[in-house]
Amino acid sequence: MNISIFGTGNMASGLAVLFAKSGHTVTIASRDVAKARSVAAELGAGITASSFAEAAAGAEAVVLAVPYEAAFDVIAAAGGLAGKIVVDITNPLTADYSGLTVGHTSSAAEEIQKRAPSAKVVKAFNTVFASVLQNGGKAGGKPATVFVAGDDAEARKSVAALATGAGFTAVETGGLASARYLEPVAGLNIALGYGLGHGTDIAPTWQGIA
Repeated sequence: MNISIFGTGNMASGLAVLFAKSGHTVTIASRDVAKARSVAAELGAGITASSFAEAAAGAEAVVLAVPYEAAFDVIAAAGGLAGKIVVDITNPLTADYSGLTVGHTSSAAEEIQKRAPSAKVVKAFNTVFASVLQNGGKAGGKPATVFVAGDDAEARKSVAALATGAGFTAVETGGLASARYLEPVAGLNIALGYGLGHGTDIAPTWQGIA
């Protein structure tokens, strides 16, 4: 799969390496193309760099690895992402990480779908710390669980397969509205990892789901 990752932070870098190692063609994209090139060169693994618009044009899937508050501008800069699988890894957290800015009747993923109505938005990877990516997708020595939600069943299964191929355990959670539950789970993970001192080598999972 040809995957473009929007962002240059730790999550973007970690996913880029895992996807490249599992055989995908990966491009890092940023408004600052020079920074994207620097990150891509540091990561190696055949990862390239481009602008949002250029990266989107050739991509089958686009990963939004930017802060939620930047997502709408990034989608616009990329031309709307019509027809693309859009993997939303964002969490709509307050500045102090004490709560969500979107919830109950919507989610970040659903709001992103509204801004990219012709895209196939799939929520995934939002409950995984960047350090887990750097550990090859493992938390506590075991494959971390990636929860996958999306209204387009084919896109959802494609993202689940992408996660599995990169070394994770993928669990499909139904339609995009289930992101309303997944985003608070990410908040709990942050509270456990940072607030309660359990560290970032953790990831939520459910036992008994094959």
